[in-house]
Amino acid sequence: MTSQLVVIPTRRAHSNHAEVARSIGTDIIAGRYAEGTRLPGDAELTAMFGVSRPVLRESVKTLVAKGLLSTKARVGTVVRERGAWNMFDADVLAWHLDAGIDKRFLGDLAEIRLAVEPRAVALAAARRSEADILELQRSLDRMRREASDSVGFADADLALHIAVANASGNLFMRSIGHVIEAALRASFLLSAPVEAGDRETVLLWHQRIVDAIAAGDAETAAAAMIEVIHNGMRRHEGTANANSSAQEALSVEAREGP
Repeated sequence: MTSQLVVIPTRRAHSNHAEVARSIGTDIIAGRYAEGTRLPGDAELTAMFGVSRPVLRESVKTLVAKGLLSTKARVGTVVRERGAWNMFDADVLAWHLDAGIDKRFLGDLAEIRLAVEPRAVALAAARRSEADILELQRSLDRMRREASDSVGFADADLALHIAVANASGNLFMRSIGHVIEAALRASFLLSAPVEAGDRETVLLWHQRIVDAIAAGDAETAAAAMIEVIHNGMRRHEGTANANSSAQEALSVEAREGP
């Protein structure tokens, strides 16, 4: 996944201006409009999308607010540098999934998880209610029932991590969890523990998280969460290597011919 992109389609927008913003935003993220370049003029864009100028301008305002574009008199509408993009915006995250996520995206996601989730799980161990423990165990039980490479397994995994954020009692951690929900789900789908040994390891460490929260053991809960995130990173790396090997094999086969 260093060069290969994995596309996770998201739901389409419901209004004209939102759909135009989604289309331009996805093109920016995919690199079809490079950083520092100007977008085509209003006349060209309105013809391209079949919308009015007010609709186009509303779309541009949306992208400016999300950090993807800037507008200046006598300069035009310019694509901003990647560091200015609001990665905690739900639309920007969704557009990354539409454009195709790569190793860099997954690595950045893992790093923010390492910064937040171990603390969230430690707080959950101190503040959890009986209802929180039941929800955590319910999510884990669903993971056990679902096939490792199924959407149901990824959804159950996501539900467990969201339940940890909720049990932390911290409103900011809850918000972060819900904002990056789509990205987490995509990450879990891509790191599915398809091998029997990997599946048992994943379930074991998630059970340790739940048990440590139930026991009020913040230190053990945080350590287990760190291991879960690192384990997912290792599986992402394995998937990237497998994809690279497959790409190389296809290239050799194409060069050599039948």
